[in-house]
Amino acid sequence: MYAVIRAGGKQYRVAPGDVIKVEKSPATNGKIEFTDVLAVSGQEGQIGRPESGARVVGSVVEEGRADKILVFHFKRKKQYKKLAGHRQPYTAVRITEISFDGQKFTAPDEPQREKKPKKGVADQAARLAGGVAGAVAGAVEGATEKHAKHEKHAAPKKSEGAKAKHKAAPKKGGKKK
Repeated sequence: MYAVIRAGGKQYRVAPGDVIKVEKSPATNGKIEFTDVLAVSGQEGQIGRPESGARVVGSVVEEGRADKILVFHFKRKKQYKKLAGHRQPYTAVRITEISFDGQKFTAPDEPQREKKPKKGVADQAARLAGGVAGAVAGAVEGATEKHAKHEKHAAPKKSEGAKAKHKAAPKKGGKKK
């Protein structure tokens, strides 16, 4: 069961329980009624124009603004640039009922989400304190391990009496005669 409605200059295919974003429209008591119904389908494979009195009812889920769209005007060779942003307001509507020709289709009730109990401030403080202390201890242990690894690969230390065995490298180009 679905219907095709017109809202805000656009057409939407809706079924009971669907959530659609339409152009911002005023709602009374959180309900919106769409009376501009273009087509309805009562059964699978059948679609037709409704008789007078068809309507689609929805409840407002959310009101907000869409992502920003950048509008950039540019005229070449004239040093003209203009940049503006735009965010289109919308209303998210959950379709609750479609009725036409004496038939009425309703959406199942949306299950209520259980709210998780908030943890106390004392729990958060203890967790933060433990986290900081643990991080400092881990950093100290990690630093000592790093130094221990590098001691294996370091060059052997020279005794005081030992001379350097290497001579300086000859200069490029050789000797001039």
